[in-house]
Amino acid sequence: MDVSRQQAASNDDAEQMPAAEKGPRARTRRLMLETATRLMQSGVTPSVSEVAEAAEVSRATAYRYFPSQAALVQAVVDEGLGPILTWKSASTDPEQRVADLFATAMPRIEAFEATFKAALKLSLDQWARRQAGTLGTEPAFTRGHRVDLLKDAIAPLKGQLKPRQFKRLAQALSLMFGVEVLIVLKDIWGLESRDMMSVAEWAAGALVRVAIAESEAKASGVSTSSKAGKP
Repeated sequence: MDVSRQQAASNDDAEQMPAAEKGPRARTRRLMLETATRLMQSGVTPSVSEVAEAAEVSRATAYRYFPSQAALVQAVVDEGLGPILTWKSASTDPEQRVADLFATAMPRIEAFEATFKAALKLSLDQWARRQAGTLGTEPAFTRGHRVDLLKDAIAPLKGQLKPRQFKRLAQALSLMFGVEVLIVLKDIWGLESRDMMSVAEWAAGALVRVAIAESEAKASGVSTSSKAGKP
């Protein structure tokens, strides 16, 4: 279930259904997705059966489209992400590319905040049941889009940063990207949207600059603390 952007694109291509699967089948799947999205936007993390009931579709039919809750929620999340999955930047400046990604992604994430929080709730619930040994054979819902997105954003640094440094920067940026940022800055700190975006973008830019400065300092044999004027 850890779907990369490339896999998501392939899935989108696959959903350009052959002639035999267009028409009623496509409409039924769309109805289920729209129903699941509506439920998740209201704060519910629905099961396949609950979506089937709300959409007035038989359970057998529903499970043919979405064999598990994880598959259903993943499809709704991908719908919510929308243009984020195909994000591209023409800039070669890593800091600008990260800013471009945040400017594209964060407003969309906020618009579908309830959906992504519902998905997060499923992930946390499954983790708790896995720890308790009660998850059984239920397919796991995991999230991985941000990994590819952030690596793409800082791609110009691949030749400048060592692989370990590059990966660490992507990991650090992931702390400032996604619905979790809304939970921290809006729910805990009480920030409005504009201030939330300002803090997230400032922190992301600072991380990129520090990673670059650290790499340049090491290349020149100067410690980052010395460069900052520290003893």
